[in-house]
Amino acid sequence: MKTKVFIDGSEGTTGLRIHERFQERDDIELLSIAPELRKDTAERKRLINSSDITFLCLPDAAAKEAVSLVENDNVRIIDSSTAHRTCEGWAYGFAELSPSHRKAIKEGKRIAVPGCHATGFISLAYPLINGGILPSDYPVSAFSITGYSGGGKKMIAEYESSERATEYDAPREYALSQQHKHLKEMKKITGLMNEPLFSPIVSGYYSGMIVSLPLYTSMLHDKKTPEEVHDYFTKFYQKESFVTVQPFGAEAESRGFLSGNGRSGWDGLEIFVTGNADRILLSARFDNLGKGASGAAIQCMNIMLGCEETKGLHL
Repeated sequence: MKTKVFIDGSEGTTGLRIHERFQERDDIELLSIAPELRKDTAERKRLINSSDITFLCLPDAAAKEAVSLVENDNVRIIDSSTAHRTCEGWAYGFAELSPSHRKAIKEGKRIAVPGCHATGFISLAYPLINGGILPSDYPVSAFSITGYSGGGKKMIAEYESSERATEYDAPREYALSQQHKHLKEMKKITGLMNEPLFSPIVSGYYSGMIVSLPLYTSMLHDKKTPEEVHDYFTKFYQKESFVTVQPFGAEAESRGFLSGNGRSGWDGLEIFVTGNADRILLSARFDNLGKGASGAAIQCMNIMLGCEETKGLHL
């Protein structure tokens, strides 16, 4: 029997990518909503409660409203918004962090998909804090560069306009007030005592991102070399299909550069460990629409259904 799936918010970038990935699957029955009824509460409610799994690809307020419409106890929700990522009763959709994370996704009825920037940051910080290498009170800073698709339809239109301002031709730093919406989950999921000092940058390419975490080796619990940290990450993620730790020194293949769009269209995440005896730079590269959004949402669904986690995804 096919799994009945409804995508609430199917016209946004995340919803469209999920729909695209489902085109190759014969185990999914997509419940469609008429274009003129996309914002009709009664019709959305009917489709949500007719589904086995509903994906929410909506702004936060609309996602909360959608959850309130659930009356069928068998409906399972996968929410890609920020609304429920730190809420009790919601499983955090990052299976690679631990067996308990994967179990919570498999058995849960409410799954919150991680934010794109948070995905990169947590992939780097969580293993180190969990393993007792990075102190939870470390004064963490991080920076990220992303393609403009992460800003949704409005930002995409701004960047792709033939009359766009010259400022769009250069990378732009934003969230300067240190109030980025991913900070809460970055702190809570990793176990940090304080929110990181975070500097995201949007650039003039469509999709793909790099999140980087710089560390002083002298401020770790036990001073580690880059090679030792690389070995630790390799072992931590050794059984995972979606997270790949690149060989030590792999950045030399691209002459010491890492391009933000190098993994556009891919649904996995790759980690680079670079630096020297005093300062280490950890970098996570992936697609903000892949492992940073739609790919992660579909991976969560695959775990819930008990099929191959990679089914229908590009790895």
